[in-house]
Amino acid sequence: MVPGKIGDGALVALIAALGATAAMAGADATFAPALTVFTDYLEGTGGAIITVLSLAGGIIGMASGRFSLGQIAVPVGVGIGVGTGVPIVTAAVTAVI
Repeated sequence: MVPGKIGDGALVALIAALGATAAMAGADATFAPALTVFTDYLEGTGGAIITVLSLAGGIIGMASGRFSLGQIAVPVGVGIGVGTGVPIVTAAVTAVI
């Protein structure tokens, strides 16, 4: 080691000591109110409106004479996604690692 210079191990220890208190997973609640409002909206009337609009689009498509399985599968998928997908995504985002 050269006199007057910090060694590699000492530099790593210094950086680790300075940054040790900065990493706190799950402690920040800045966007918690917005997440709550958005989640409540999608799980409540907002999700129902999205599902009904998707179903209406499928029915209009079938009434126009062009039938495809996607016109049935997409509204069902949207309903399932809004009903069960929102809690899954919310749990994944708010999980403490």
